[in-house]
Amino acid sequence: MKSPLITKKVFAWALYDWANSAFATTVMVVFFPLFFKQYLTAGQDATTSTFWLGIANGVSSFVLAVMAPWLGALADRTSAHLRFLAAFTAIGVIPTAMLGFVGVGDWVAAAVLFAVASLGFWGGLIFYDSMLVKVAPPKRIDSVSGFGYALGYLGGALLLTINVLMFAKPGMFGLENPEAAIRVAFLSVAVWWTLFAIPIFRTFPRTQDRAPIGAARAFREGFEELARTFKEVRKYRPVILFLLAYWMYIDGVNTIMKMAVDYGLALGFPADSLISGILMIQFIGFPATLLFGTLGDRFSPLVGIFVGIGVYCAVTFYAVFMTSVTEFYVMAAAIGCVQGAVQAMSRSYYGRLIPADRAGEFYGFYNMMGKFAAVLGPLLMGTTALLTGNSRMAILSVALLFAGGAIVLFLATRVASGTTPAAGLPETSAG
Repeated sequence: MKSPLITKKVFAWALYDWANSAFATTVMVVFFPLFFKQYLTAGQDATTSTFWLGIANGVSSFVLAVMAPWLGALADRTSAHLRFLAAFTAIGVIPTAMLGFVGVGDWVAAAVLFAVASLGFWGGLIFYDSMLVKVAPPKRIDSVSGFGYALGYLGGALLLTINVLMFAKPGMFGLENPEAAIRVAFLSVAVWWTLFAIPIFRTFPRTQDRAPIGAARAFREGFEELARTFKEVRKYRPVILFLLAYWMYIDGVNTIMKMAVDYGLALGFPADSLISGILMIQFIGFPATLLFGTLGDRFSPLVGIFVGIGVYCAVTFYAVFMTSVTEFYVMAAAIGCVQGAVQAMSRSYYGRLIPADRAGEFYGFYNMMGKFAAVLGPLLMGTTALLTGNSRMAILSVALLFAGGAIVLFLATRVASGTTPAAGLPETSAG
């Protein structure tokens, strides 16, 4: 008989996704780019503000991608995943709150604060993701992963809805203007993130499985753990193949996410309609991700991944012929049905492949690939647009990433099915 899904530990763990998703939706996707361009850099050349916004995103992504495997290995060596999660939560929350007080025109400070907050957000995911293999009850790793992502979609959507209303009708909330609404939105994210992160730190014990060691030794041994993995890399062929597949198809997912609004604007769709589409994805993502998590437990997480990849391929073809806002909403609904499935089932399937006692290190690699997965998609789109002179054909090129990812993922599953724990892979009790 299966263990229950919603235990106290599972709920506390999943609630952290509800907490930090507010930063992803309200700050990263919607309001910081708007605040930066329309208020902080007003009067500046548009290319200058775009450059510095890109630098803020790029630097934080690069630093995190390079450090992620070592941070995970360090957490494994010191059994301090929860403490690292707390530290990166603070690194994310404090600069987010400070964004609400940045002076008009002080765009350099804002860019730095945003970069640091992003580092806290992405860095915390290394340790949060690595806790999945210990939190999930036996045979429930897929539904637990799906539950976390589902709560994230719902929590992010609820706070974003409130913040969008504040921005659209500031007077209704006692605010002077839309700029004041954005500043309050930043503060609301900091409070939301802090408040709903408390359960994970109160629920999980702070005991260590290993004897405490000094900072200098921990620093050195984190790199030694990492070096050992590279020496044993042949033992982890299914992991390597999966990470390669993940890099390709999640690059496609990220490209669609980042380009959907820009593409809609290029087609002349109203900005408020595009924001409504983003909210639609979030709200549909909640029940859809829960459903795919259940299917993952019953059948395989690969069902959700392959179905998601197939839908994304169809979406890229559909987008080529899109001409109306109604069609944009149809595309958003389709994405909402599978985006969480691809993310959640990838995380849980990866958990089946890795050694549980080195989850931090291996999820460090996982998050590293996720951060580097922002290269091929834009490159493909840019090259295709240059060669064809057609933006519609450019978005179609992203289908190559989904096709390539599906092929490599199929190879990874074939290799994994013939691999035993003696060859370096654990027998997972969660799958």
